[in-house]
Parts: sequence; C-alpha cells; structure tokens
Amino acid sequence: MSLWAKAQQLQGEALQQVRAVYGEHFPIEVRHFLAPWIEEKLWTELDPENPAHEQYAASLLTMLVQELQARANSLASEEHFITKIKLIDAASNLQKRYSTNPLNLIHIIKHCLTTELKLVQQAENAGVDLGGGMNIVAAEISQRLEEMRIRTHSTGEDLRKLEQDQEDFALKYHECTKINAHLTHMQNQQQTTQTIETDKKLRRQKEVLEQTLSQQVTTLMQNRINLSEKLKQTLSLIAIVQSRILDEELIKWKREQQLAGNGAKFNNNLDTIQDWCENLAEINWLNRHQIKEAERLKAKLPLDNQGVQDILPQLNAQITQLLSSLVTSTFVIEKQPPQVMKTNTRFTATVRLLVGGKLNVYMTPPQVKVTIISEAQANALLKNEKVSKGEASGEILNNTGTMEYHTATRQLAVSFRNMQLKKIKRAEKKGTESVMDEKFSLLFSSQFSIGNGELVFQVWTLSLPVVVIVHGNQEPHAWATVTWDNAFAESGRVPFAVPDKVPWTYVAEALNIKFCSQTGRPLSDESLRFLAEKAFRLDVTRTNVPDCSSMLLSWSQFCKEPLPERSFTFWEWFYAVMKLTREHLKGPWMDGCILGFVRKKQAEEMLANCSNGTFLLRFSDSELGGIVIAWLGTTEDSKHSEVFMLQPFTSKDFSIRSLADRISDLHHLVYLYPDTCKQQAFSKYYTPFQDNQTTTNNGYVKPMLVTQIPGFVGTQNSLPPTPQNVFQHPQSPDTSVNDNMNRTFWVSVLRIIGTSVLVLPSKS
Repeated sequence: MSLWAKAQQLQGEALQQVRAVYGEHFPIEVRHFLAPWIEEKLWTELDPENPAHEQYAASLLTMLVQELQARANSLASEEHFITKIKLIDAASNLQKRYSTNPLNLIHIIKHCLTTELKLVQQAENAGVDLGGGMNIVAAEISQRLEEMRIRTHSTGEDLRKLEQDQEDFALKYHECTKINAHLTHMQNQQQTTQTIETDKKLRRQKEVLEQTLSQQVTTLMQNRINLSEKLKQTLSLIAIVQSRILDEELIKWKREQQLAGNGAKFNNNLDTIQDWCENLAEINWLNRHQIKEAERLKAKLPLDNQGVQDILPQLNAQITQLLSSLVTSTFVIEKQPPQVMKTNTRFTATVRLLVGGKLNVYMTPPQVKVTIISEAQANALLKNEKVSKGEASGEILNNTGTMEYHTATRQLAVSFRNMQLKKIKRAEKKGTESVMDEKFSLLFSSQFSIGNGELVFQVWTLSLPVVVIVHGNQEPHAWATVTWDNAFAESGRVPFAVPDKVPWTYVAEALNIKFCSQTGRPLSDESLRFLAEKAFRLDVTRTNVPDCSSMLLSWSQFCKEPLPERSFTFWEWFYAVMKLTREHLKGPWMDGCILGFVRKKQAEEMLANCSNGTFLLRFSDSELGGIVIAWLGTTEDSKHSEVFMLQPFTSKDFSIRSLADRISDLHHLVYLYPDTCKQQAFSKYYTPFQDNQTTTNNGYVKPMLVTQIPGFVGTQNSLPPTPQNVFQHPQSPDTSVNDNMNRTFWVSVLRIIGTSVLVLPSKS
C-alpha cells in the first residue's frame, strides 16, 4: 500500500495534520492525483541546501508540471471539470512560484512526505488510527515554521541579489570614475580631431553610465527598502509563532508536568517542543545574520534614502531580543526534584536546554549550579529578572554539573544523580504556620555564549515548590501543601501564591487524580460525595444536606482544622486511607471489592436486608489508616441478626497477615456485599498454606496466624490440630472479663475485636 493510501486512512487529528501541511505552496490535489509519480522519485537523495542539486531540481519541476498538465487533460468528464481547472491552475502556479528557485519545491515536498510517514508510523505503532498524539496545533505550528523557513530562504536570495547588484553598481561606478579621470586628463591635452572624437565617445559612455547608475541607485534603494520590509514581516511572524510555542505550548507542558506531580497523566511532548524551538533558533539566527549582512552592505555603499527611515537597527535589536527570549525560556527542568524533600536523603533532577544542539552551545559545555531558595527569594528573583545574590536557604551537596550533548537524542542536558540537602534555613513562623507550610524551590542557573562569544546568556529556571521535612511524620502535611499547590497554582502567579479557598469540584478532581494514581482505581461519585460531607463537616442525619459542588473548601478545612471529635484533619485521614490502600489493599480495591468510603450508619442500612454472613469493607472514621469489616450475623446466644463492626485493621496488622487471609479465616463471613461469594472475590489473594513443611531450615516449627471472633455463629468450633500449642495473640480480649456482663452491651458499644491466634502446622 502506498504512503498516500495509508495517509488517507488516518483519522481525527492525524488526518487534520496531513491536510494542514498542504496549501497554496503545494496543493493537496497535486499530492492526490500524482501520488504514484511523487513517491517513486528519490527525494531523500536531494538536498535543498545544496546548490549543486539545483539543476536536477529544475528538471523535476518541469516533469512535475508536465505530469500535472497531462493528468488534468485526462479528466474529460463534466464531474471532474472543477478538479481539472484546479490542476491546470496548480501547474501554472508551481511553475511561476518555483522556476527561479526549484530547490524550495524540493524542500516542501520532502517536508510533506516526512510528515505523512511520521504520522502513519505512529498510527501503526499504536495499533489504531489516532494520529500518534500529534494534533492540529502541532500541524499549524509546523506549517507556520515552514512558511517562515521559506520566507527566510527568499530574503536570503534577495540579499544575495542585492549584494550582486551592489557589486555591479560599484564596478560601473568605478568605470564612470575612470572615464571622468580620462576626460579631465584630456582637457589638459592639445585638441585634435582624434582627441575630440575620443572626448565625444567618452562623454556618451559617461552619459549612458550615469543614467544606468542613476537607475541602479533607485533600484538599490528600493530593493533595500523591500528587503527591510520583508525582514520586518518575517520577524513579526517569528514573534507570533515563538509566543505560541513558548507562552502557550511550553507553559502548558510545564503545567501538565506540575499536575503530574499529583498523579495526572502527562503527555510529555517535550521532544516535539524541542523540534519547534530548534527550528525557531535556526530561523532566528539566519534572520539575524541577514539583518547584519544588510547593515554591512548599507555601510559598504551609503546611499541617501531620501528621508526613508532605516529600520535595520531596530530589526537587529528585535531579533536579538527574540533569540535571547528563546534561549532563556528553553532552559527547562525535564525531571523535577522531589517536591517533599527530606534532609540528608539523596535525590535527582535533570535540566535540559532545548536549543543547545542547534546553536552549538555544547562546543563549550556549560556548567549548571543548583541552590535552594525560599519563597521570598524566588519572588525577588522573578521581579529583578536576575539571579539573586543573597545567601541560599540551604546547603546542597553535589550541586554542580556539566551539560552533555547526546547525539542520538540531540539533547543537551545534565542529570544530577547524587544531590543531598544537608541543612535548611527556615523563615520565622506566624500564627498557625508550620514548617510543612513553607515552600522552597531549587534554582538551576548557568551561563554560556553563542556565535563565538558574540552573545552571552545567563539562564536560570526554578523547580516546582518543594517542602523540606526532617522526619517521616511530617510527610502527610507536607504532601497536603504540595498537592494543594500543584492542583490550584495559577499561571503567572507570584511565587508561590495559591488561593485560600477553592470550589469543591476542583478539590474533588484533585483528590480523585491523586487517589487513582496511587491505588489504580478512581473514586466513584458516591465516594466523592462522602469526602465532601466529611471535608465540610456536614451532619448527614439532617434531612436537607446542601449540595457541595458549589461550596468553597478552605485550606484550613483541608488540612488545618481537626475533624469533629477527632485529633486529625481531613487530609490526614484521606492520606492515611490512600497509603493503606496503596500498600496493602491495592488488588481488592482495583477489583471493586472495597467500598471504603461508607459511613457506619450507611453500612448498617445496606447490610440490614441482606443474608446472614454478608459483609462489606469500609474505611474507619475513628482510626487513621484503618479499615473495618462490617457484617450481618448472629451471636451464639441470640438468634436475632445484627450488624457488627470488627475493630479496624491497620498497616501494622496487614504486615502480619493480609486482608484476604483474615477474611478467609472468618468463616461467618460468607458473601461480599451484596451477594458475591467471598472465595470468588478474595481467593486469588490468599496466601498458600504448605502443611507438609513442619520445620524450617533452621529447625524451628513455623506457626500460622489465624483470625477468630469467638462467640459467633459460623465460627469453627475447633482450631487446627495440636490445640495445646495454640497461643492467643497479645491483642486478644481479656479472658478475665466477668462472664455475667451483658453481651448485647458489648456488641452495641464496643467494636468487636478480632483475635489472632498462632497455630502450629499438622505433622500428619
């Protein structure tokens, strides 16, 4: 199948990009009707930048026009009349547009074919026709870059012609000067018939030359004006496209990188952005060179432009500013340092200069230095637009590195693999502020030159906000600060300002992204409604519970103020649940076996009409990082079914015996709510029991933990063999409790305590 046939099968954004690369410069109708002819030519062997290929390019243009005319003439039916007219016009336009510069056509055709091939390969690799992640924006930017490249090539041709015309003028002017000198010399000689005739001849030559020179001066001045205007228009286009790439696409990439810190999916298109920036760098540099050449030609032959303003100095300043902005903006952090940073702990980061390869910065590899600065220092840095000379806010080991150029990837980057924060200098705290509220940032700075030292750049970039901790128990609050900042930071903010109150819908989205990235499954609408009620401290027993979607959640409600009748905040509760699920419950959670975000009263109502032995799993309201088994059952001394809540299991419990094994131990648990057999839900997570291995390698008998709840219907009446070797877990209920105590009282008031017992394996 031909490349064009495959390109036509692309869908959506990929097909839009194929359409976008064609236009007046090379109509898509030409590509369609001459597809076989175009693809059989060896375009890869042609170099648009090599003047030696110009003759062959001219012959290809002639052949293309002839093929196009022949194809148009073959369309005889009325239904193809409009297409026939388009092809005839296309043949004529291509001949006019590229006859003086056929290499431009080669460049355009190669670009179109390369774009098609890239999109087709991406679609084939993905297995679907999705366009490989490239979209209409990428197509538009690529087209604009190509237009600027063509314009730059055109002004380059104009500049060369201007230089040739100026050299021709200089020769004629020199010849006219010689004639004037000769005439002056002849005036001092004796007049003869021969000298008079020679004088007349020279004066006629002088008149013709002066007339020619006068016309050339007018042409040269007009060509200079035209060249300046074309350069001005090109610079305007460069400014627009550069703003699009740096102020929209690169800022969007940085924002998505920040959201990825909360677990959002990250479409890392930095390589594509680098391609754009490298093209911009080359176009900028070529236009700057052309402007300087135009200034040189002007200085070499000063002409009076009759009051027309010389805009070349202004264009020179403008292109230098564009180049400076491009270079300084493309010094980016490809891999961010950890946003919760613990002192005396190794961490990594990578910075990259997107235009380093194109501008040959790697010829003198730049040194990059890393320092940590406070929020106030970062604010001052951005206001002054220069590297702060004040003291750093901490000491970082291994904080210098040299950028290296990797030929295969065309990337100029440096990776810091062994940095370590030794100490930190904190600001004074006010009110309820804590060290976990304080934000820092890593400052990456460097200096390099381009153009043999012609331009020197001081570049720097700031990392995402970092919270520094010294102990693991500070981690939850630190992550609250980071999560809030990543989710709600606004573009162009003052470092590192964030809103104090945020609509619940935004908070819900951030929590959902965070939880899903950590546990593998997103939160349901019911779970998010539960979290909203918890965060806003709503009394769900009221008949009219307000709609939280329009309410604003404050930073204090999020992680400062304790929940009602609790010693922990909403975020601490949520973080502990997320950590428990990630470390011990990920499989069952992803399978949907854990409801989790269910209130106690709601769980009782859900189980009330179920069969005995039906259970569900909910996160504990009273214990951080705890999960509760709620089930409908009957005690041995009562035939009345009740909903019971088992004392919460925590990470400590699951490090001893997993949730699935504990559920397997409890035989009165039969159905996972609403009616799924527990074996079907949890058996794949059971730990295999090897009863044939009575002793381990060291000769000791290895016991097995079994969870039991004495006194419930469904519990096994006897333990595994050798009951004399059974020892109750230290968390077992106190057996000295008075037998006359009312069991109903304990069931209703206390959480039922699961008893873990040690069982020795059978020797049989």
